[in-house]
Amino acid sequence: MKLKQIAPLLIVLVITAYMSFEGGIYYSWLNRPRVLRVFFGSAAEVPEHEIVDKYEAETGVRVEATYGSAGTLLTSMMIAKVGDIYAPGSPDFMSSANKNNVTYADTVRILAYLVPAIIVQKGNPKNITSLEDLAKPGVRVAIGDTKSVAVGVYALELLNDSNLWNAVKPNIVTYASSAPQLQSLIAIGSVDAVIGWHVFYYWNTNVSDIVWITPGKIPKISYIPAAISKYTEDRDLAQQFLNYLVSDEAKAFFVKYNYFSTLDEAKQYAPNATVVPIIGSP
Repeated sequence: MKLKQIAPLLIVLVITAYMSFEGGIYYSWLNRPRVLRVFFGSAAEVPEHEIVDKYEAETGVRVEATYGSAGTLLTSMMIAKVGDIYAPGSPDFMSSANKNNVTYADTVRILAYLVPAIIVQKGNPKNITSLEDLAKPGVRVAIGDTKSVAVGVYALELLNDSNLWNAVKPNIVTYASSAPQLQSLIAIGSVDAVIGWHVFYYWNTNVSDIVWITPGKIPKISYIPAAISKYTEDRDLAQQFLNYLVSDEAKAFFVKYNYFSTLDEAKQYAPNATVVPIIGSP
């Protein structure tokens, strides 16, 4: 075969190989594993584990969920510039996320509501019935870290609002780094009482009891917001997951552990409490 006859054939072969290569890359891109990176405040870690498992099973999307204190998670996202969804345990940290340009403020949705409560050892051996009892001699108390843990921020405000901070502070033996760690201190008997979210009791009713705080003494109701991060690389997928978080299917997991679905439900335990809006969100 002459050179003039071979040249066109080589060109066709090269073009065909290139197109096959490009097609293979495109096919691989279309069929790439879909992954979401979600940063959950630990106030809802128990139901959110089950929500993530259900979502992965139904969609095939892999969710890399990180749980921890809301403040620490936000700092991590800002430093690494990663994440698809941010869902802290209170509106305060979502306001910080909006102000620091981490989240799309117009995507914020509310997943559930929380009120503070006193969680005591099973049987309440110290006979704790009120916030004032936390100041009694010999009562070991724990709260969350008052800067990075949402429930710790609320505990500090609650005690200050009741003029009890100075009386209770000497009895505080631990400032926990996350909500689950705070709840676990009761389970292992390290403390007599914690100021936590009411749902701590329902995470494991076998190891603790709940003492509801006098309704008029609760200054604020908290809630769990979620929003799409500006660091997302797949906004459509992030939106799909956010929609799932507020679906009836996901809400059923929150209800299972006695999170309040509506503000009216939470108001039954704190009728005079305020609900802090999220700065920057509609």
